[in-house]
Amino acid sequence: MAQIVTSQRGPVTGTATAKKKRRPFLLDLYSTAVGKKYVMGATGIAMMGFVLFHMIGNLKMYAGAADLDHYAHFLQTLLYPLAPKGWVLWILRGGLITMLFLHLHAAYSLTVMNRHARPVKYQSKRDYQIANFASRTMRMSGLVILAFLVWHLADLTFGVVNSEVGKMIAHPGDDEPVKAVYASIVYSFQRTPVALFYVFANVLLGIHLFHGAWSIFQSFGWNNPRFNTWRRAFATGFAAIVVVGNVSFPIAVMAGVVG
Repeated sequence: MAQIVTSQRGPVTGTATAKKKRRPFLLDLYSTAVGKKYVMGATGIAMMGFVLFHMIGNLKMYAGAADLDHYAHFLQTLLYPLAPKGWVLWILRGGLITMLFLHLHAAYSLTVMNRHARPVKYQSKRDYQIANFASRTMRMSGLVILAFLVWHLADLTFGVVNSEVGKMIAHPGDDEPVKAVYASIVYSFQRTPVALFYVFANVLLGIHLFHGAWSIFQSFGWNNPRFNTWRRAFATGFAAIVVVGNVSFPIAVMAGVVG
């Protein structure tokens, strides 16, 4: 008689493997190089808009102290009395800081990803016709701009290094005093090293903006060679407008045009 061999199955002690929980779509997208480029492009556009309108608002300095001080007061009282004074402005600042953080994180992450993708260094010099001066100095200019932003906040927002910040002044016809923003700017730029730092930082900001404005189209896949001339004109024009406007403020104070 044939012997029937049966295998004994041991007791089941394990549990079924749980399905891996999927991350939210936006986090999943951000984990890719394409997603990081989208974030850099979107935050770059938002910050470019802020830089432009910030410069345009500051042009009121040439209209006199009353105009600039009242413009600053308007920003401080956005949506008042629906919201307490200063709250909306700080919400906007918080959003700007968040975008700056995302921009920096995306840039750093892309750099790390690129290094891992090509661990072997180039055996010859890079093609500098493709990697032009603006693109090669993005990290250096970005660090200087970040340092400038910290100083700018300490100087003209928090008054850590500017004794005029926070002082109040009453202009003719005012119902109540407003902050003397004009006086604090003049005091800041009357210090020659500070004024020169502002000029230097804004020149680097222009270089950064030029490459950023050019790269935004590539980040979103809008880099058809047929539009390269238009892209370069836009990047050059935008950067030039911001630099000329911002650099004019310390120069005007040092030259005695404003004071």
